[in-house]
Amino acid sequence: MRFWTKKRHGLRIDIPPMPIMSRYLRISTFVAAVAVAAIAHDVSAQTVDNVVTRPLSGSQGALKTGRPQADGTVPSAGVGVFDRMGAKLPDLPPEKDYKGPVDEAYGAYQRGYYLTAMDLALPRAQLGDAAAQTLVAELLTGGLGVRRDVKNGAFWYGKAAEGGDAAAMFKYALMLIEGRVVKRDKALADEYMRKAADAGNPSAQFNWGQILTADNPGPKGLKLALPYYEKSAEQGIADAQYAVAEIYSALPDLPQEKKQLAREWMARAAHAGFDTAQVDLGVWLVNGTNGPRDFVKGFQWLSIAANDGNVVAQNKLAHLYINALGTKPDPVEAAKWYVLSRRAGLADPALEDFYLGINDDQQKAAIDAANKFRRRR
Repeated sequence: MRFWTKKRHGLRIDIPPMPIMSRYLRISTFVAAVAVAAIAHDVSAQTVDNVVTRPLSGSQGALKTGRPQADGTVPSAGVGVFDRMGAKLPDLPPEKDYKGPVDEAYGAYQRGYYLTAMDLALPRAQLGDAAAQTLVAELLTGGLGVRRDVKNGAFWYGKAAEGGDAAAMFKYALMLIEGRVVKRDKALADEYMRKAADAGNPSAQFNWGQILTADNPGPKGLKLALPYYEKSAEQGIADAQYAVAEIYSALPDLPQEKKQLAREWMARAAHAGFDTAQVDLGVWLVNGTNGPRDFVKGFQWLSIAANDGNVVAQNKLAHLYINALGTKPDPVEAAKWYVLSRRAGLADPALEDFYLGINDDQQKAAIDAANKFRRRR
């Protein structure tokens, strides 16, 4: 999938093609991270559920200093403590009595009492309780309170998946895709991933979308996957938000009300700390894609991604400094970002010509600044 670009003041910003199915995602799980080194379908896998992907790094501070945000809002200054002194605060709404079932095993797990959780969950698991089987699998796989035993953990994930537990179907599908702990089985993995997605698991929804796009290349696969991406995006999965933004932007025959939301979804993924979304949002703002141009905000988003080490953002930031788009012209800063991106293997003949055209002192200052940046990371 490629975004066509426009030219302004000699600047062309081209993001290399980044198909939705080509990237590999790393995020933390609610028990233990599940890192999948290689999966079937050549797609990137969401490996957890119930969390937002890619937590914000140190760059988040740049978005909390009163600058306009990517969606055009400005953070509130808030109401000081002294302003509230003496004012009667509204009463808290009454808490509703919880009348549902209490899972003591999971409650113990949440409090970190893993041995207690195992003691409570294992008898239920042996009697066929799918939720308890999933909990036993999590404890064994993560080595929480017990010796780590991935093979037995996989056994209990399989049993829980057979019992219809959505989280277990998702986790076991990943194991079947990887084929390291259990025998690889694409058909069964697809079945469980689809069932978990249809049961509302947000990570499974994203992954099932990935599988659909990989198995059905072109617009057909994107249209089949879009409803799953949308559901996952609404539950906070940043990769899905990015996918929705890309599809809304790229497919020509979608309803106009959806296409108008492309930039909003890209901004959500960018605010979640997803560097690829930060780059694309910056480029969209500079080029006026899916909305009006805003060089200042475009520069801010590319700066955030560049400072977090995104090579494409570093390359584009050099162009912005040269052409004074969203910032004042600065040949040394431009050369610094070019040096960093070139060292990472991203060639750019136009930036090379620029670099060779500045004087020796500026070149030396740029190299020194690039070296300091690398040492700081």
